[in-house]
Amino acid sequence: MENPLQLKCLNHISLVCRSVEKSVDFYQNILGFFPVKRPGSFNFSGAWLFNYGIGIHLLQSDNPDSMPKVGGINPKNNHISFQCESMALLEKKLKELNIEYVTSGVEEGGIRVDQLFFHDPNGYMIELCNCDILPVTPLPVDSIQSSCSLTNRNVRRQRQQEQQVQLQVQKIEHVLWRN
Repeated sequence: MENPLQLKCLNHISLVCRSVEKSVDFYQNILGFFPVKRPGSFNFSGAWLFNYGIGIHLLQSDNPDSMPKVGGINPKNNHISFQCESMALLEKKLKELNIEYVTSGVEEGGIRVDQLFFHDPNGYMIELCNCDILPVTPLPVDSIQSSCSLTNRNVRRQRQQEQQVQLQVQKIEHVLWRN
């Protein structure tokens, strides 16, 4: 798989907050993030949190009153998603905490993914799901060509990537069958 920018992984997301304190409380006590040291050279208020292999950088808004009002919960809006182990436990916990949420789901090939959507204190959408049960399946080159105008170089690159993914899947299947 080609990696022209030599990227390693997603490091963090930054969220502008009405109140850094309320946001820290939410991300720490609801989603399980923990505070980490933030460089002292910043000349603005904020906090850094970490867990699940990702950082969340909270930045205090210069004008919290001008931030968009929290609207209805719409699963098609921008959101960040976290995989979970028990959707039933999550739903019970959100009810106990009086956090408004909506449920949704998607089905593919007989596999059902359950989703819960809710807002953080700033109106950012959070999704909790059991998405890890849905396999990540690379698209065939032909279906990509029909929806995009790719150059020959990109087509060759896509084929190489597809072959590499197929080899990885075969290796994983081989290991699983041996165990």
